[in-house]
Amino acid sequence: MPLTTSKQMLLDAQKGGYAVGAFNAENMEMVQAIIAAAEELRAPVMIQTTPGTIKYAGVDLYYANVSAAAKNASVPVAIHLDHGNSYELAVQALRAGYTSIMIDGSQEVLEKNIAITKYVVSACAPCGVPVEGELGKVGGKEDDTEGSGVNYTDPEQAVRFVAETGVSSLAVGVGTAHGIYQTKPVLNVELIAELRKVLAVPMVLHGASGLTDKDIRNCVSCGICKVNFATELRIAFSDAVKEYLHQNPAVFDPKKYGAKAREAVKKQVMERMKICGCDGKV
Repeated sequence: MPLTTSKQMLLDAQKGGYAVGAFNAENMEMVQAIIAAAEELRAPVMIQTTPGTIKYAGVDLYYANVSAAAKNASVPVAIHLDHGNSYELAVQALRAGYTSIMIDGSQEVLEKNIAITKYVVSACAPCGVPVEGELGKVGGKEDDTEGSGVNYTDPEQAVRFVAETGVSSLAVGVGTAHGIYQTKPVLNVELIAELRKVLAVPMVLHGASGLTDKDIRNCVSCGICKVNFATELRIAFSDAVKEYLHQNPAVFDPKKYGAKAREAVKKQVMERMKICGCDGKV
């Protein structure tokens, strides 16, 4: 089916008490793996690209890749700009055909974050494309996204942010971090529940790679409607390639080890979809 926006996906998740899995893809094999997992589990899915990924190959190529794969899928697929770091990049992705946009102004002071987010929302609204904002900081480093420390989302500021920007969803800071965790994260799930009481829009959890199944389930049960996974998919893909080449050093056909990596990513995605509870929701 054609690519869909993320708005109804997340509203359905909010109503149904589950979360949509949002998975970052770096190449064709990862896109194929993510959609194959969604098909097998009958789950809605979001495929994401970061500014660093886009810098590597461009929005047009990634859009064409996901769009072509989604065309033959029987489940809803959205393509999402993850951690858009400028108005210009957000508009570039919008013009390319992206069906979901994130603008991340969380490193800025509140007023500036509101201003840039509102600007992106105003650009996307005529096309019916939803926008995800972020309030509070998610620490760690992933691609070109880097946050210093963790800044928890303030409920009063969150209410103001949503009202003044018009975002369709909100990424919240509750103790997670991007990349590989060096120490066990301390999640503030009570804050998620508190935010859920005052916010009408679906909430998003970044930095989920490396969290335990129990951590993710707790966050979803308290109100998270979208969970992002990136680092662990890259690890699954790369480890599968390394293992295959170690066992088959004479192989030079990328399709051989690409297929193995695709299988590994699909397995990882399916496991996370089940934890999020989005399996069987199509």
